[in-house]
Amino acid sequence: MTRHIRYAAFFCVLLLAALLVNAARVQVVQSPAYDDNPANRRATIARYGQPRGNIVVGGRPVTGSRDSGEQLRFERTYVDGPLYAPVTGFASQEYGRTLLEATEDGVLAGTDPLLAPLPLLSDLTRARAAGGDVETTLDREAQRAAYEGLEGRKGAVAAVDPATGRVLALVSSPSYDPGELSGNGAAAARAWARLNADPDKPMLNRAVRQTYPPGSTFKVVTAAAALDAGVVRNLDARTRSPAPYRLPGTTTRLDNEGDGCRDAPLREAFQWSCNTVFAKLGVDVGVARMGATAKAFGFNDAGLRIPFAVAPSTFDTTVDRAQLALSSIGQYNTRATPLQMAMVAAAVANGGQLRMPYLVERTTRRGGSTVAAAGPRPPRQVMQPSTARKLRQLMEDVVREGTGRKAAVPGATVGGKTGTAQHGLGNSGVPYAWFVSWAQADRDMQPEVAVAVVVEDASADRGDITGGGMAAPIARAVMEAVLDP
Repeated sequence: MTRHIRYAAFFCVLLLAALLVNAARVQVVQSPAYDDNPANRRATIARYGQPRGNIVVGGRPVTGSRDSGEQLRFERTYVDGPLYAPVTGFASQEYGRTLLEATEDGVLAGTDPLLAPLPLLSDLTRARAAGGDVETTLDREAQRAAYEGLEGRKGAVAAVDPATGRVLALVSSPSYDPGELSGNGAAAARAWARLNADPDKPMLNRAVRQTYPPGSTFKVVTAAAALDAGVVRNLDARTRSPAPYRLPGTTTRLDNEGDGCRDAPLREAFQWSCNTVFAKLGVDVGVARMGATAKAFGFNDAGLRIPFAVAPSTFDTTVDRAQLALSSIGQYNTRATPLQMAMVAAAVANGGQLRMPYLVERTTRRGGSTVAAAGPRPPRQVMQPSTARKLRQLMEDVVREGTGRKAAVPGATVGGKTGTAQHGLGNSGVPYAWFVSWAQADRDMQPEVAVAVVVEDASADRGDITGGGMAAPIARAVMEAVLDP
């Protein structure tokens, strides 16, 4: 009898051990599969079971959380949603997350391991930390000036600090209220359908996700390449540029908007935006050097993130000489985001050094302690310092006595470049009005802001659309907002 009891006890121990092994297998080994199973709603319920952390601009949150009383308890709310939508994106229970709401989701949702004071204990208990906050680099006044300056017209504004790369403004118009997509009810579904069907594409982030022909603003890049290559050494020397200019290997003749461009020195050609001079300069520099200079400014970089991805700006390096001529004046296959063109202006303002842009200053726990801080990235030498000094002179001339006078800011030195980019079949589309600029207050030791503005369409007559007339005043408002104490 005793022997049978021992056998039974041993068998019970084996059963208990098997149960423990199976429990460990389910809870440890197979837990990721169960967590990722679409039928498992526990993770979703937990995600929305506590308030989400906030995105902060200028020390004040521009997001919040609302207790809906539903199973997915907390919904996202936004302060001045259309103003900050190109930065925050949306966080929807039904449609996911975009922009900062997506890239910083771990911090905002409380799932980032760095938020937990005792990570090992949190792993064992599977407890979720309170959502942390994301502090942005945005300047509140500059953001509002850019948004109000566009007045709902299609277009975008990007502004950066040349010395650090901090993104000071990022605006896309027309915009939308991301709060309309927060819930999972019928109202969110109607908003989603309406926004996606809107031909003006209000959810498209034109500042970083849309590329445009940069037109004459690209002449900053062409001038930098020509000066660095020694094709031009004296800003006031004649350039031996015919007008009109016959594109190499073709019978096509390139003209200018105005007169006085034949053999114009670089200073005059830049000031009055002579297409013939810059097309010939691009050909004289050659595709290899032009491509290298464009790349140094950030073109053809598919890996730029701020932290969300930025659409790559492009300069085609497989072109023939005629196509290179058009590419060098910002046409043909040349495309740029507004952020990219702000980077071009910033490199000139910063003595030829480019600081890569970034949008998140730091992330913090709910109590305010820092989780991670960004800070400036190492600079990239885009052009020789002497070239940057000459380009600053050229851009100052444009604002002082050229096509960019409407960008002048009292009490500051401002440099700029206008652009009116043709597009569409046979250039039949409404031209894009561009302006890129930088500004330095008289009391400051270095420029504080670089701006790029593009107005995609306008109510004005086609012939009246110019970067100097439509985009420059918007850039001026943004620069004034940054420079004012």
